[in-house]
Amino acid sequence: MENEKQNPLTLEQLAKYNHEVLFPYMESRFATKDEFANFKDEYKKDFSDLQKSVDAYAVKADKYLQETTMLGHQNSRYEKWFHLLAEKLGIKLEY
Repeated sequence: MENEKQNPLTLEQLAKYNHEVLFPYMESRFATKDEFANFKDEYKKDFSDLQKSVDAYAVKADKYLQETTMLGHQNSRYEKWFHLLAEKLGIKLEY
């Protein structure tokens, strides 16, 4: 091989390379502003839907907790009534 001296790139050659090779490659690998804007809109919608689902679940969980608490208090009242009734009737309750 001969050791040839290479000429540096000219501005025109670099511009031609950029338009023919670099820019098409970058467009195929990276999102454009429009594609990214669409992605952001879809992401916001998906996140909003997820947030609504979580909120709905939290409401259901809160209602369930309130109902469970209420049933626990009701059960305590019934148990107290049974003890009072058993005491009046002279019956010993066994658990």
